[in-house]
Amino acid sequence: MVTFLPTRPGRLADVPSFERGIGGAESNVACALAAAGHAVRWVSRVGVDGFGDHLVQAVGAYGVDVSAVGRDPERPTGVYFRTAGDRSTDAHEVAYYRAGSAASAMSVANVDLSVALSGRVLHLSGITAALSGECLELLRELTAPRDGRPLVSFDVNFREGLWGGSAGPGVLLDLARRADVVFVGADEAREAWGLSDERALLEALVGPELVVVKQGAAGAAAYERGGRRCLPSAGSRGLVAQFPAPLEGMHFSSAPEVEVVAAVGAGDAFAAGFLSATLRGLPVRDRLRHGHLWAAAVLTVPGDLAAPPSRGHADRLAALGEDAWGRLRLGPGWTRAGEALEEVRTP
Repeated sequence: MVTFLPTRPGRLADVPSFERGIGGAESNVACALAAAGHAVRWVSRVGVDGFGDHLVQAVGAYGVDVSAVGRDPERPTGVYFRTAGDRSTDAHEVAYYRAGSAASAMSVANVDLSVALSGRVLHLSGITAALSGECLELLRELTAPRDGRPLVSFDVNFREGLWGGSAGPGVLLDLARRADVVFVGADEAREAWGLSDERALLEALVGPELVVVKQGAAGAAAYERGGRRCLPSAGSRGLVAQFPAPLEGMHFSSAPEVEVVAAVGAGDAFAAGFLSATLRGLPVRDRLRHGHLWAAAVLTVPGDLAAPPSRGHADRLAALGEDAWGRLRLGPGWTRAGEALEEVRTP
């Protein structure tokens, strides 16, 4: 969607002007990964209008392949407005205008499944599943077991207001069980499924080989099951089909302290950082740390997107010992601080 960001704090009724940007769970992930040098294709639909032109151009400018983005001559491009405040406060407002949009009409009939399934990783979001029955059918088709299926990454992204009923939690649970890697916030698990205990959450999420539970500023944990499958190497189309194995272990990484400018888009950036490290074959702990670092890049800017730290810079920070990692403090501009570790402040 096209995002309109306020030029000053205040209620939507009081803000006199907005700056145009881009936003959307999956496109945010695509842009971040492309900015970090990965080959990324965005599969979506936009209207035949100026906002659709802007989205395709803006997403493409990050290096994303937008050749699979369809244009709908009958439906508009979705837009939304938000306030400058933190999403977690009562003062935060978001006004979505995407009902009947081109993206909400995505379906098995108008999306090329072979293109969507052609990468090493396919990243999906529960937000898309909530947009329409056609979108849900599409996600069920993309997460169906099949030979040659890429590693399916699924961000639960539970938004109660999008579902308009009681079906959402069950639908999201079913989709998450069909994925290989699942991202879910501890708060989402409580809100959607009434699961405040992570053991109960893991027992409910049978199927995924890796479940990443985000715990806000405290950090994130990754619960790993072994024996199902590995990320296919570049060019590999094979899928090793095995029964889900018991959990092998838990990996936890605290989050660095961040001077937050705007808490929007951080979850998408975390997923992008984690998936980038996954594509590079890094250990699970380092995948979590890269997720935190990419999230910190977004948290320290006002918009939904930010250039991730350079690979070398992020690798050096991710390799810090536990004590040094725990002392990490990141503020606006930290990704441009060069390759030195000026951010590590020791007592």
